[in-house]
Amino acid sequence: MARKLSADQKEALEKWKEHCRQVQSMTEVSVSVARESPVERDRRIKRLLSNYNEFCEYYFAHFLTLRDKATGEVIKTIHNAPFHTQAALKIKNTPNLKAVFKWPRAHAKSTHIGVFIPIWLIFQPKRLIDFMVTVGKSEDSAVRLLGDLQAELEYNQKLIADFGEQKNLGSWLDGEFKTKGGAKFLAVGRGQSPRGLRDREARPDYIHIDDIDDDALCRNEKLVKDLTDWVKEALFGALDVGRGRFIMVGNLISKTSVLANICASKGVYVSEIKAVDADGNPVWKDKWTKEEAQAYKDFVGYRAWEKEMMHNPIKDGTIFRHEWIRFKKILPLDKYNMLVCYTDPSFKSTTANDYKASRLWGKIGTELHLIDCYVRQDTVSGMVRWLYNLYEALPDNVVVNFYMEANFMQDIILDEFAAEAAMRGYHLPIMPDTRKKPEKIQRIEAVSPLWERGRVFYNEALKDSPDMQVGIDQTLSLERGSRPHDDAPDADEGAIWFLQRSARRDAFEPVTIPRSHPKNYW
Repeated sequence: MARKLSADQKEALEKWKEHCRQVQSMTEVSVSVARESPVERDRRIKRLLSNYNEFCEYYFAHFLTLRDKATGEVIKTIHNAPFHTQAALKIKNTPNLKAVFKWPRAHAKSTHIGVFIPIWLIFQPKRLIDFMVTVGKSEDSAVRLLGDLQAELEYNQKLIADFGEQKNLGSWLDGEFKTKGGAKFLAVGRGQSPRGLRDREARPDYIHIDDIDDDALCRNEKLVKDLTDWVKEALFGALDVGRGRFIMVGNLISKTSVLANICASKGVYVSEIKAVDADGNPVWKDKWTKEEAQAYKDFVGYRAWEKEMMHNPIKDGTIFRHEWIRFKKILPLDKYNMLVCYTDPSFKSTTANDYKASRLWGKIGTELHLIDCYVRQDTVSGMVRWLYNLYEALPDNVVVNFYMEANFMQDIILDEFAAEAAMRGYHLPIMPDTRKKPEKIQRIEAVSPLWERGRVFYNEALKDSPDMQVGIDQTLSLERGSRPHDDAPDADEGAIWFLQRSARRDAFEPVTIPRSHPKNYW
């Protein structure tokens, strides 16, 4: 008697059936392959099983194509990235493997580790997986991952043509199924008692733990510790005394996470892939362009990009807090007591790799206003043009003091200023900051009380500009021991130091104290 399904399960089952129909229609065997002789067929299968990239491109072409949503026509074919192939070979060639594949969001972690590689291993001449366990954030998420695997094994026509019918017992909807060849698959939610992790005398030999961290979990160190213990004890203990492939995938969303703890465990192989290289070029070039990566970064913001795509999770509030960021309408420039534009051009001065920051601050009474800002991954020439444009836009009756850290005023940077001066017919009056500075974080921490006390305001007219948003993100992201860009808060500290120094000097009024007549004590 068939069990009664809930409304959600019925909906999920209908979606899965439609997905299976699509898999079936998109994996039809070509006429040329259907006409192969047995020798040609065996030779082709042997070649595919020995080459992971070719295996994926033949059997899973429907995953690796971008199609027009309206017409269904193929726009382009996406090839595996080198890190996908390296992962497959590492997993295949290491029977007893403890590994974490720390890859960015949307870089096919679940697809390769949870679908492509297991199927590749199952159909090797000597089957390399007998019992696979998929672990998800919840039992439902694990079950859905299992559904993708079962759809390929049972409805992919190319797999069926080469390796025979696989449909046998069970359903992903029940959290487990078996193939005709005898391979078993089971879904488990995080923290659940791993019941059923034996099939007669067989124990799991491939455990795939998929993205089990989330923000709520990572905020509770006790829960993270308990779940780490569960992974190491209950899950790893399900293997036959450590024999088998024990694999976790995810991106580092927090330094206090299960993934971070497993990465730090002895004997664990860690594959860390960042979305872009040092020059902003995507590591998966077939997936997206440099321009698309930059557009994605601009939209999600600095902190989300660093956490989700670069494995650099940044915790808010360790130095600055979000509620300290205040906006107001900026005054006419001639109303300010003093104006300072401070520039941090970054050490990598000739590239567009690091951020460059120029920040125009004004002081009025006890308030400090960020009037204009430039925080971009740009070349030095782009930064210099912005400074000149700012200078030329100033009213005639307004004076801005331009500063740059003396260490940065090197030949390369000065050459860019000289080139711009030659074109514009004058030199920008920029002065070096020759202070003997304490540690950067210490300096920035020293001025942070100005934000807390409500003395600092940002130009509300620029609230939604990318330069303003990146600068705020960098400010809120700052913490000791972190690796975020800090060019904007560093430039802010420089400008504020000069503004505050001027205020202290102006506030000092010499007082004449009359000299008293000495008393005669003898």
